[in-house]
Amino acid sequence: MGILTSQQITKYYERYRTISVTFTKEIIHATGLVTQQVYLKCLGEAWPCVIYSTSFEEAKVIINTKSGLYGKLQQANNLVNLRYSFRISDKTDPMFFFVSCRVAGSAPYQGSQDISMLTLQFTQRPPDDLIEIMGRLLDANINSSKRRDERILITPESLRKLQIAAKETVIYLQGVPRRCILRDISFSGAKIIMVGVAKFIADKEVVLRLDFDDPRESLMIGGKVVRLEDVEGRKELVAVAIHFNENQVPMNYKMRINDYLSQIRTESRPEAAEETAPKPQENQVPKETEKNETNK
Repeated sequence: MGILTSQQITKYYERYRTISVTFTKEIIHATGLVTQQVYLKCLGEAWPCVIYSTSFEEAKVIINTKSGLYGKLQQANNLVNLRYSFRISDKTDPMFFFVSCRVAGSAPYQGSQDISMLTLQFTQRPPDDLIEIMGRLLDANINSSKRRDERILITPESLRKLQIAAKETVIYLQGVPRRCILRDISFSGAKIIMVGVAKFIADKEVVLRLDFDDPRESLMIGGKVVRLEDVEGRKELVAVAIHFNENQVPMNYKMRINDYLSQIRTESRPEAAEETAPKPQENQVPKETEKNETNK
């Protein structure tokens, strides 16, 4: 997890504070939520729960109604602490923190008499760690639509910043693995170079494998060939443009692309400031000195 400035975290908080994220299997994997280490703490006792969803203002958790928690909540005037735990790629142990809450509502979960869903209203702004983790995910999801066609040329520098293991990878064409080289990527697609005959590749369904470092993972993204181009001077090669199937783009991929684009945007700001700043003129004679020289 990268280090964000307090200004960026505040921007996440103000922009996404009311948006609730449901912890599906994909979201749990993308955020690194350690479900086994999540619980409610009330009057010094820990009570197991499952986080169903969270925003920066409230969370919904699933509990066992027969655990005795309701009695403790009455004693505590419905005040409780929710423990979050996340696995961070560059840390050995998971991180954790508590968020102070007040129980704002309770309802049976899917009609069950044994399981309930509690709505927990945060009593104060949550820790920056929660805002950063969930803010990165929300920002990536929104920008994957707003900046969907912004292409990233694959160079040694972009490979390093994207943490892609190598530009050489594999594309599965009708289930058959074929070696290829990444040329560029975006939220919505990629362009590769491979050996092949255009007419046997056109309009085919494909799966592109991308290998990343930190953390090490291989992502498989399904898509369709939408355009073919010749490679100048290499008749045996063809450049293949792939459009990803939107519902098959992993959240981890969106977050990596968004982190890269955000980093590039941040790095370009000082350069832009230098370009717009007035430059001192060399060898310019001050007006007073010039006037004195004239009067001599």
